Amino acid sequence: MGLKGGAVFETNFLYNEQWSEIKRKDNTFAFENDTGKKYIPVEELNDIYVFGELTLNKRFLEYASRKEVPIHFFNYYGYYIGSFYPREHLNSGYMILKQAEFYLNDEKRMFLAKQFIKGSAQNIQHVLKYYINRGNEDLNDISYAISELINKLDICNGINQLMAVEGNIRDIYYKSFDIILQNPDFAFDKRTRRPPQNYINTMISFGNSIMYTIILSEIYKTHLDPRIGYLHSTNFRRFTLNLDVSEIFKPIIIDRMILTLISKKMITKKNFDKDTNGIILKDKGKQLILQEIDNRLRTTIHHREFGRNVSYRTIIRMELYKLEKHLMGEKEYEPFQSRW
Repeated sequence: MGLKGGAVFETNFLYNEQWSEIKRKDNTFAFENDTGKKYIPVEELNDIYVFGELTLNKRFLEYASRKEVPIHFFNYYGYYIGSFYPREHLNSGYMILKQAEFYLNDEKRMFLAKQFIKGSAQNIQHVLKYYINRGNEDLNDISYAISELINKLDICNGINQLMAVEGNIRDIYYKSFDIILQNPDFAFDKRTRRPPQNYINTMISFGNSIMYTIILSEIYKTHLDPRIGYLHSTNFRRFTLNLDVSEIFKPIIIDRMILTLISKKMITKKNFDKDTNGIILKDKGKQLILQEIDNRLRTTIHHREFGRNVSYRTIIRMELYKLEKHLMGEKEYEPFQSRW
């Protein structure tokens, strides 16, 4: 692949915009440029993120595939392009059939779709509660309105109705950002995508794309097929199960990351550029966001069921195992709810 001068991120979110090439070197990946090299043992990598241009070769890709390391590619604007997804070593014909069965059965599909939205909405409420407890009492009205919408989920009769309620929950929730931040440089206004029209929408779009690929990498380590989702309709063009599961974790990982970086003035309007395609993040802005996401994935919380501390990355994997158990009829699926 003839790519050059790229920015590379891995799960420790190594960042260097000057890497021009990645090669295999014995049992390591060698990140190279004109001035030096950095060697990273393959065992330390869950996945690799590539932004910009970079040179790769077939030998490197074969080794990444053998070591089960997905590689995710993004374009100049931070939009997700696609993934080098190693051959699914854990794929199970039985699990694929169960996934398809639950997708084709309207009642079973609706149950899972509702659970994903309920999980998302409950974690949104936890984010709001965090800031309410810190004196933002104006958020109580937003929290109440979201509670009313959550109550409507059980009377929805189809996926389109569910998606409409989910959209309304998000629209109301995003109004809280201006109340929390009180920062005119990061006024929310409304949700805009491709291209995002302001700084905070750029951060949301970029962060969500990273969340989707994190979930995708974790799905790879299970028996699940990422092409069969329930809330997001399965089609011939994209993975969808990672979009479903991401709904649960976006509020507590991506949204909290955004609110933290802006509130602490760790990221400012200087970390963005404007062009004809809207607002884009500079490399330093991407670095800050990725480092904060990585910090959150490494954060441990006490898990009641296991009686020990586990990281958020582990919780994501456990969420997928819970879904597997539901599909096999072992235990009804309940989405993760943050309790910090």
